[in-house]
Amino acid sequence: MAFIELKNVYKVYNNGVSALADVNLEIEKNEFVFIIGESGSGKSTLIKLLYREEKPNKGTVFVGGINVSKLRNGNVYKLRRKVGVVFQDFKLLPKLTVYENIAYPLESYGMDSKEIREKVLDAVKRVGLKNKLRSYPNQLSGGEQQRVCIARAIVNKPKLIICDEPTGDLDPKMSREIMDVLEKINEEMGSTIIMATHDREIVDRMKKRVVTIHGGVVVSDKEKGSYIEHEDN
Repeated sequence: MAFIELKNVYKVYNNGVSALADVNLEIEKNEFVFIIGESGSGKSTLIKLLYREEKPNKGTVFVGGINVSKLRNGNVYKLRRKVGVVFQDFKLLPKLTVYENIAYPLESYGMDSKEIREKVLDAVKRVGLKNKLRSYPNQLSGGEQQRVCIARAIVNKPKLIICDEPTGDLDPKMSREIMDVLEKINEEMGSTIIMATHDREIVDRMKKRVVTIHGGVVVSDKEKGSYIEHEDN
């Protein structure tokens, strides 16, 4: 079995909008995969299924051998501990320092302070923010805030990192720096990275696997692909 498998997945929201239709997709360990498509194509829905933010109406979703689509609400935390998520809008806690933001999920697991410190220091080293540990989010640039988000996502060394438009609010230079950080994490930690994006320049530059979704359907899946605009005939 592949590390991630979606089999005949359908997702229809309560308002009747069909987000995904018969999606089949396999992703192996250590892969770096871009999910692309225009707004409303279904790419964000697809990645939300992977960390159980959404559930499919039909079909199955497996992550690391876990049938996420059948996971009980009370057990979702077990999955979330193995998955790091990086959002476009950072979602940092404004009254906590960089250190405290990164440590927060580990504290919620009941981890002891010595182990938390070791993990936080390793994470900030990987993203290049060792000199910002006592800073607050409003003292950081957008690129630095996103590095904090990445550090928080990797602090527990997850097997899967999910990125939802992580460069959407950043300028091209900062976007390239963030992608270099993610590529290094993929190579050094061996984490699988799945990233939904609109950023053509990043996709074309990095030459990773590219899965294109249009109208809730996977229309293209290319190794070392580029950004494809899908046009209706």
